[in-house]
Amino acid sequence: MQHGPQSPERPDLAAVSDIHGADLPCFRIDIGGLRPYLANWQAQLPALPGEMDSLLSRTRIVDLNEAAVHLIFPYSARGGITDSSLADVWPRESQSDLADLILAVALCAPKAGREEREVHSLVLERPSLAVWRDEGGQDELFFSVSGQLKKDRTYYQLWTSEARFRRLIHYLPVALLQVDATAMEPIWKRLRAEGVTDLFAYLDAHPELVEFSCGAVHVTDANHHATTLFGLDDPELLLTSVEYLFAHAHDTARRVMNSHFKGDRSHTEITRIARYDGELRDVRISVTYPTAPELLDITMISLEDVTTRLQTEAQLRQIQADFTHAARIYTLGELTTSIAHEVNQPLAAIVTNADASLRWLGRAAPDLTKIQHLTSRIAANARRAGDIIQRIRGMAAKRRPERVLLDLNAIVEEALLFVRHDIENRSITLSTTLATVSPRVLGDRIELQQVLVNLLLNSAQALENGEHLGGRHIIVVTRTNQDGTAVVVICDNGPGIPPEHFERIFDGFFSTKDGGMGIGLSICESIIAAHQGRIEISNRADGGAKVEVTIPGV
Repeated sequence: MQHGPQSPERPDLAAVSDIHGADLPCFRIDIGGLRPYLANWQAQLPALPGEMDSLLSRTRIVDLNEAAVHLIFPYSARGGITDSSLADVWPRESQSDLADLILAVALCAPKAGREEREVHSLVLERPSLAVWRDEGGQDELFFSVSGQLKKDRTYYQLWTSEARFRRLIHYLPVALLQVDATAMEPIWKRLRAEGVTDLFAYLDAHPELVEFSCGAVHVTDANHHATTLFGLDDPELLLTSVEYLFAHAHDTARRVMNSHFKGDRSHTEITRIARYDGELRDVRISVTYPTAPELLDITMISLEDVTTRLQTEAQLRQIQADFTHAARIYTLGELTTSIAHEVNQPLAAIVTNADASLRWLGRAAPDLTKIQHLTSRIAANARRAGDIIQRIRGMAAKRRPERVLLDLNAIVEEALLFVRHDIENRSITLSTTLATVSPRVLGDRIELQQVLVNLLLNSAQALENGEHLGGRHIIVVTRTNQDGTAVVVICDNGPGIPPEHFERIFDGFFSTKDGGMGIGLSICESIIAAHQGRIEISNRADGGAKVEVTIPGV
């Protein structure tokens, strides 16, 4: 049935049977149950919210026409509707209006009376309710509904749709809260009218708005998984303000409010909630906001408990850090000879200069200027030895990665200090072409040094065996790409990489070297990936291998 736009005028009905001939949905109701309470309610027009359910629950449906049945129920349900209370069957969104109209007409007894008003409806366009009493009527009233169905959707169809939706919500394997945030709409409207565009700045100046919002926005429904997440048995305990949701996440509340104010459709982040037993849980909160013409009183919040996942990820990061540290120690073991040489040089210089100083001091007329010069050289070499030891300790220390702004050229030069003697001992010529303007990157100094030392050692070891036309060469280049990324390229003129090894070259424990652990390149790849970069390995057209490390520049 499709109702056209109708006037709420009272139908011309003289008898009860006449409602069945009306086009409008019409009801005959018994208000005898209200008589003992009318005196108390007489001074409370309109009906108080707390009294609405009580009033309608004492009002019984005596009869209704086919149009009324079609509006609210399936056709087969008419026989089961009579004698039901209006509180049980009438749509919730206009119960308060209907209660007000019934009370106003009931208080006119025994005279005939009539009240009408436009009301809110989820299924009717411009709906109106009209309530009246016939002349001589005592405990019976009539009311009709006018309006045009939206998309031919009856209340019964709406209710069944909501029931399906509610069942879906309650059995989804994720914690869901249905929230009514309509209290914030007039506030957003006022702030926009005042020209507010930066809500964070406004909240800094008016922090009380966050507290108000958490108290004004209410949870209207919660599913089984939400109840379990908060350590409860009864979902009704969650149907209150959202203060408990943001009690330990004040900044999350600010960001959720900001997304709502901007008109975003959703907001997601990792935050922390407190269960009712006080236990804190890490959750991924996802808020889906309604926008007109949707129902503005339905905001959906999903909560995914990620506590175990975050703990596992932290454990995996610790394992990876331990693995990376073990790889550094292994690399330092390969550099024992080079490290010993590096440390021995300043120590030998210290001994030589100290002996010379003693000889000068043993003279009858010591040359203090010469002794001062020798002492300065001793101090300089001691500092050099200290710097070498500090670099080794830094590489060997077990520590958390620390992202800081770095000069990529300086990282390359520091890495070369570790391997220079090893390279020279293998009669390898080392050439460097560093960018005039050094690339800047955000990264961990020790980890990036570890990558470069490992790659340089791989090149040096690849050149160790066999003859090489024109000698053995390693070339190191730094540059900045047009897209701003920083690049380090390491090339050698060794035998290159067998094609069948390319697919496995970054696999853990895969090695082409006798006695190799096969963890170097795997660790290098994971370190660069953690820096949002990549490593690419290829063979050069004129022989040898090429490794290109790319990291986002700053």
